[in-house]
Amino acid sequence: MAKLDQNAVIAKAKLTEYLLVQLAKDDKSQFLAQAGYTINNWRQLERDLREQILSLDAIPTRQTQYGQKYAITGDLSSPNGITIRVKTIWIDTGAVTQFVTLFPA
Repeated sequence: MAKLDQNAVIAKAKLTEYLLVQLAKDDKSQFLAQAGYTINNWRQLERDLREQILSLDAIPTRQTQYGQKYAITGDLSSPNGITIRVKTIWIDTGAVTQFVTLFPA
């Protein structure tokens, strides 16, 4: 197990154009909305991922041509007081660690 860089890149577009908008396929916005995360408070989701999830142990999953992928599973204590369990995926390219996605754990 490892700890990932606390300064990992969490792209705004990943939150505002993917996770927090309703999609026809692989929608995660409804899951996150149950916990009070919406497009209007995407910065809160970014903060919570950084403070509550990135501090947990990361488990290496597989090496890809782009870098080593990691999974971190943990609880997000959300804005509305509901705790949701999420599995997050990250990639370490050697130069930078980036957030890839999350889904219900």
